[in-house]
Amino acid sequence: MRSELVTTLKRRATEIIDDLGEHQEPVLITQHGQPAAYLMSVESFSRMQKKMEILEGIARGEKSILEGRVVPHQDAKRRMARWLE
Repeated sequence: MRSELVTTLKRRATEIIDDLGEHQEPVLITQHGQPAAYLMSVESFSRMQKKMEILEGIARGEKSILEGRVVPHQDAKRRMARWLE
C-alpha cells in the first residue's frame, strides 16, 4: 500500500486522486509520522461498503441461529411466497 505525507497530499492532490482511479489501491496519509487517514476511490469505497453489508447480514443470520430464532423450511417458503406475490 502506498503511503503519502499530508503535506504531499496538499501539494499533489489532483495527481494522487488520479492515481486512485487508475490503481484502485488506497493511499495511507500520514501526519507527523503517524497514520492519519486513508484515501480511496469512490468505486473502491462502494465495493467495500457492499461487502460490509453482506458480512453484517451473515453475522445477523448466524446470531439468529445461535439464539434459536429460526423457522422450518416450509414456513420460510410460505412467508417468502407472500412477499413475491
